[in-house]
Amino acid sequence: METKPETLVVGATGLIGRRLTAELLRRGRAVAVTVRGGSARGAELRTWLREHDIDEGALTIVTADITQPGLGLDPGDGERLSSVRDVFNAAGVYRFGLGREEARRANVDGVVNVLRWAATRPELRRVVHISGYRVGAADPLPYPVPEDRLAWIYRRYGSYEASKREGDAAVRAIAAREGIALTVVNPATVIGGSMTGEAGQYLGLAGLVEQLWTGRLPALAGTRRTFVPVVTVDHLARFLAAVPEHDEGPYRAHWLLDDATPPLPDLVALLARHLGVRAPRAVLPVGLVRRLPRALTGVDPETLTFLSEDRYDTSSAEALAGAAGLSHPPVQDAARRWADRLVAERFGRAQPPLPGGFHLVAGARTYLAGDRVSPGYVLLHGLPLDAETWQGVLSELDGTALVADLPGLGRSSRTAADPADWLAELLAPLTSRPVLVAHSAGAAPALRHAHAHPERVAGLVLVSPYFLQRRPRWHLRAPALVGPLLRTASARRLGEALLGPAVTDAVTLGALDDAVAQLRRPGVARRTAGWLHRAQRHTERAELRALTATCPVPVHLVTGEFDPLVGDAPDAAATVVAGAGHHPQLSHPAQMAAVARAAVGIGRPRAVRHPR
Repeated sequence: METKPETLVVGATGLIGRRLTAELLRRGRAVAVTVRGGSARGAELRTWLREHDIDEGALTIVTADITQPGLGLDPGDGERLSSVRDVFNAAGVYRFGLGREEARRANVDGVVNVLRWAATRPELRRVVHISGYRVGAADPLPYPVPEDRLAWIYRRYGSYEASKREGDAAVRAIAAREGIALTVVNPATVIGGSMTGEAGQYLGLAGLVEQLWTGRLPALAGTRRTFVPVVTVDHLARFLAAVPEHDEGPYRAHWLLDDATPPLPDLVALLARHLGVRAPRAVLPVGLVRRLPRALTGVDPETLTFLSEDRYDTSSAEALAGAAGLSHPPVQDAARRWADRLVAERFGRAQPPLPGGFHLVAGARTYLAGDRVSPGYVLLHGLPLDAETWQGVLSELDGTALVADLPGLGRSSRTAADPADWLAELLAPLTSRPVLVAHSAGAAPALRHAHAHPERVAGLVLVSPYFLQRRPRWHLRAPALVGPLLRTASARRLGEALLGPAVTDAVTLGALDDAVAQLRRPGVARRTAGWLHRAQRHTERAELRALTATCPVPVHLVTGEFDPLVGDAPDAAATVVAGAGHHPQLSHPAQMAAVARAAVGIGRPRAVRHPR
């Protein structure tokens, strides 16, 4: 029998709505949610809740449309929601560049429809409306707003913020007129969860972080005191869930933001240091940036209205949080984790196979993902790729893994340390004795580490070790030629160069997309070309061949059928992957994973040839 819901969350599939739904269910509340798009959106929400260890047994999902009177609910759904006491409105459209009418349908008409529907609930206790910290902080608007003033507001602020301001006026006026107990929560810029960084939203401040990461942020708009406060999404969800239990009276408003948020230039500098990139030094007045062409600044004019030195009265929010036993998590740590997640997800363009972030290793801000304590495998990529090259292999392994971007490559910053010293520092904290699986350029530091620390390595799987193969043609050894080629290559072109013209696998294409995105960041293509050049030195190649033959731990060599070993190969176990070239981990991940799984017990058996 379906549980009678006592709480309704409108807009439960958005960033705030789904976190709030999870928090309410975690507290044992019977929750109903509205979704647009039918059963598929509801199924997506249930999947997300399960992935976050939330029991969704007390969840009711109904299809609704806030742009319609009565929310477009059919009579049966209206009856199912007759027991609702608290209504949370997290619905709306958050996007810059909206047209006026498009913004008003969701952010004004939608607010009004939610409020009027809530007034029909016989058990209604309170409506909680989520607005924004810039809304209502100045002179409150009357409602209806006179058209001449309304037109000015939409021109001045853009359709998104103007519609939120108009919606705020509407919700306050209608609630007072109809006797609805109302709380308006005005959150700051919402960033990811305090422990995981997960957000799933990539606008606003997240867009600024993307510009910083990709080297497209030469200057900041505002002043040295510009204040863009943040709040973590998990703290916001906990605060919202507590509102109906603590707020009394016909109307309350709370500005929810972390006053410990550094001024914007300091916050950007903090994230730049964490990500290992250069922070902009110049700060330009907002008025000047507004007058410059957007093609030059890369700044959406609507975001400029959020840049001010204003501070906000948070006393009522702090009082409620104190009564509910809540406090903001450390803002700088939360911002770093959020930035990690943004980079890992390529700002909404990918979902990483393993959660990752940045850690200082031998002087390099190093991107790591996976098990940093006791992995069974440590995977090192080759050129011109990054750790995402192992996506297909990871899904086939039978244990935990740690993957890393080599220093100066992919997402990792440069270091003056030798790659073998970097690897030694990376692996020093591990409590396990992993198998090192290293491709091409990654094989050299892996081999040297095994010689220096054989007691810490269970075995080596060297995939297409460059020093046992033919040197590339001369033009691929010239950094001045290779750097520009890598920096401008598309994922399709890179795939054709590495794997041939028939690359269609989605996982492989995703790994190539990620590699291309990193190669276009400042300096990465040039450093990749430098690695390729240094790897072709005759003395180093000879040294590595000798180290392979005398390695104190078991070694298994993997090569592609069309990328064979040359000369006198060391006496080591070997697998030839039929149909593969220099990157079998991309083209034949299942075969690569099978070799890695068997690597713990490898000795020196005869060579194995995998079928096509």
